[in-house]
Amino acid sequence: MKLLRYGDAGSEKPGLLDADGAIRDLSGVVGDIDGAALSPESLAKLSALDASALPVVSGDPRMGPCVGNVGKLICIGLNYTDHAIESNMPIPEEPVVFMKATSAICGPSDGIEVPRTSQKCDWEVELGVVIGKETKYVDEATALDHVAGYCGANDVSERAFQLQGPQWTKGKSCDTFGPIGPWMVTADEVGDPQNIDLWLDVNGTRRQTGNTSTMIFSVAKIVSYLSQHMSMQPGDIISTGTPPGVGAGFDPQVFLKDGDVVTLGLSGLGEMRQVCRNA
Repeated sequence: MKLLRYGDAGSEKPGLLDADGAIRDLSGVVGDIDGAALSPESLAKLSALDASALPVVSGDPRMGPCVGNVGKLICIGLNYTDHAIESNMPIPEEPVVFMKATSAICGPSDGIEVPRTSQKCDWEVELGVVIGKETKYVDEATALDHVAGYCGANDVSERAFQLQGPQWTKGKSCDTFGPIGPWMVTADEVGDPQNIDLWLDVNGTRRQTGNTSTMIFSVAKIVSYLSQHMSMQPGDIISTGTPPGVGAGFDPQVFLKDGDVVTLGLSGLGEMRQVCRNA
């Protein structure tokens, strides 16, 4: 299934994308696409629905973040060797973990707000992992059983903010720095999360190309590792790192500015488009 949220910001409704690409309204079935709707029991109920019997959503509504009421947005840094090299940082021996404020989360086409004092606003296409049940002290062999599904993510970053001091969070948490979507694809439909193509363009120029097969730490490893340090609840999201090609890695460096258009996609998970604007 492809689950999504549509409508004005703050009043999104739950929906699913049917086999013909039409949005079907799920308001009569679940209150939102959030933690409660992402439990194994709820997903089984949703998968048993006859999508053709659900109301069709007309027009071209705004797509909201594909998961609502996210409790934690956890990110993994430097998870592709080539990206660590282009960042002039050592290859990590264990996952590099940081948090992104949930207030940064926005819809797949809501746009990127370039902060007022921004110097180095950058892009990062990533695979997002959506947790489907409470996850604590799980082993790697069973870690994927706790995943409800996957989505696209853009870990927008302000490098000047990020590298001011020994922390990354403030350079990752500005408003609109967490686009996710356009929908969450359930784990059963995705299959192997270590075989997903990723790409990102800026103003029509290809900047990033990668595949999750080259991650240093697999999704299963990341979920298990995080669960040893913190519990995760349904609806929490993990952004799993980016392949090479970020703006900071070019010589000369290239960063986002007002009017730039970022498009990105992941195989089987859809595409996103964000227009940059000054705050």
